[in-house]
Amino acid sequence: MHRRPLLGLAAALSLAAPAWGQGGSQGGPTLNIGIGGAVTSVDPHFYNASPNNSLAMHIFDRLVERDARAQPYPGLAESWRVIGETVWEFKLRPGVKWHDGRDFTAEDVAFTIQRTPNVPGSPGGFGGFVRAIERVEVVDPLTIRFHTARPHPLLPTELASVAVIAKHAAEGAGTEDYNSGKAAIGTGPYRFIAYRSGDRTELARNEAYFRGPEPWARVNYRFIGNDGARTAALLAGDVDLIDQVPSTDLARMKREPKVAVSEVQGLRLIYLVMDHSRQRDVPFISDNDGKPLPGNPFNDVRVRRALSMAINRQALSERVMEGTAQPTGQWLPEGTFGYNPDVRPTAFDPDGAKRLLAEAGFPQGFRMTLHSPNDRYPNDAKTAQAVAQMFTRIGIRTEVDAVPWASFSQRSNRQEYAIRLSGWGSVTGEASYALVNILGTYDRERRTGASNSGRYSNPELDALTARAAATIDDAQRERLLREAVKMVTDDAAIIPMFQLVNSWALRRGLTYEARMDERTTAMAVRAAQ
Repeated sequence: MHRRPLLGLAAALSLAAPAWGQGGSQGGPTLNIGIGGAVTSVDPHFYNASPNNSLAMHIFDRLVERDARAQPYPGLAESWRVIGETVWEFKLRPGVKWHDGRDFTAEDVAFTIQRTPNVPGSPGGFGGFVRAIERVEVVDPLTIRFHTARPHPLLPTELASVAVIAKHAAEGAGTEDYNSGKAAIGTGPYRFIAYRSGDRTELARNEAYFRGPEPWARVNYRFIGNDGARTAALLAGDVDLIDQVPSTDLARMKREPKVAVSEVQGLRLIYLVMDHSRQRDVPFISDNDGKPLPGNPFNDVRVRRALSMAINRQALSERVMEGTAQPTGQWLPEGTFGYNPDVRPTAFDPDGAKRLLAEAGFPQGFRMTLHSPNDRYPNDAKTAQAVAQMFTRIGIRTEVDAVPWASFSQRSNRQEYAIRLSGWGSVTGEASYALVNILGTYDRERRTGASNSGRYSNPELDALTARAAATIDDAQRERLLREAVKMVTDDAAIIPMFQLVNSWALRRGLTYEARMDERTTAMAVRAAQ
C-alpha cells in the first residue's frame, strides 16, 4: 500500500482565520492574489499550464495530491495498492460532497479518466497521465480499479495531475461550460463564483470541504501580467500575494519591511523548442537574402548543437535573471529522480558553433525569428532578446517576436513557429513526465507528446521511455531514465537553458509555503505565527 501522511494538516486547519484583506460575504476575510501568468480556462483538463493548474487546485481535487516538495499524499483516494501486475486498486474517501451537495463516487472517477484525453480544442492536455490505463473497473461506489497493459509503477504519481470532475455536471459539457461556471462543480476547498478571461477568477470558501474550511472566505485570483504593475499592486495593498516576483525587484522586496518573500528551487525549465514538423518551407526562416531555405535546418543535429553552443547560460542566469535561475543541461534539478549527474550544461563555444554551422552547409548562417511569450515566465521576452543576440553573433541573424501568452500558446501548439522559447515544470519530480509529454512522439492514440509543440520524434527514445515506465525496480528505472536524459542531450532534442528559482512576495503578517511546482494557491497562505 502506498500512503503518505498529511504533513502539517492538523496544524494548518487549527489556525484562526486572520483578519486580512477586505471582509468576505461569508463573514470572513478576502485574500487577493496577483498572478503573472494568464489563466486561459477554468476547465481543469483543457490545458496543462501552471496558471490553469493552480486555479484548478482551488476548485477540484485529485485522487492523489502533492505537497510543496512534490511528494504524493492521499487526496480523494484514501489508499492505493497493486493487486496484480497490471491492476491498481484505489479506495476512495467516504463522505466527500460535490459543491452542489451530491455524493462523490467511483463513477465520477471513471468519467474523469474517459474525458481527460478527449477535450476538444485542447492546446496541450493531460492524456499522458492516463495513457497507461486500458480499462477502468468500478467495483463499488468507493472502490475503483485501473487495468494497465503492462506494469506501471508511476500511475499514482501521474494521477496526482488529473483533476476529478463531477459526472453529473460534466456530461455533455464543453470547456465554455466550465468558464461560465455551469460545469465548474468540484470537491475542492473553494467554489467557483465568476471567471473573466484576462482579468480574474472569483472564488468562495467551501464550508463543507472534507478537510475542513479554509481561513479565507473569498479569494480574488487576479491576472497582472506586467511585472511592475504586479509589484506595485502588492506595495499599494491592492493584493496580498504575488507570484513570479520580478528579478529586478526581488532584492528590494527582501528589504521592504512591509513585505515577506518566500523562495524555493523550482522544477521549471526554460528552454528552446525547434520545429520538426516540416521537411521544408519552415515559417520565419530564410537565407540571408530573405529566400526560403531548401530544407528544415533543425532536422540537422549539427545545427541544433550549434544553437546550444551559442548560448551563454551563465550570463543569462546572472545578468538577465539576476541570480534567480540556475544554468542547466537537463530538465530536472539535482536531487530529483532521474537527474543525470553526467549531463552538464553545454559549454559556451561560439567559435565551435560557427564550425558546426559550416559543416551543416550554413557557413554564412541564415535568418530566423525567435518567438516568445512576454507575460508568462519571469523575464521571458528579455531572455529571448539576449538569446537572439547570441545567435546573431554566430551568423544566424535572429529577430524576436514576443506576444501575450494567450496568443503564443495557441499558435505554438499549432506549430506556427520555427523556434520558440518555452517552459516546462516537471511537477512529478521525476524524469518521465517530460519524456512522455514534451519529448515523446506526438500520438493522440498512445497519448504521448501532448505538449510536444515542436513535434520532435525519436522512436529509440520512445522505446526507452516505455521500458522505464514499466520497470518496477526503482534503481533500474532511474538508470533507464538517466540514459534517456543523456539521449535527449546528445540529440539536442530541445535546448535547455536554465531552471527557475520560484519566488512569491506577500504582505507582512502572512506566510506562504513555497512550492517546487510553482503553484500559487490560497491554501498555502496562512497568518504568520
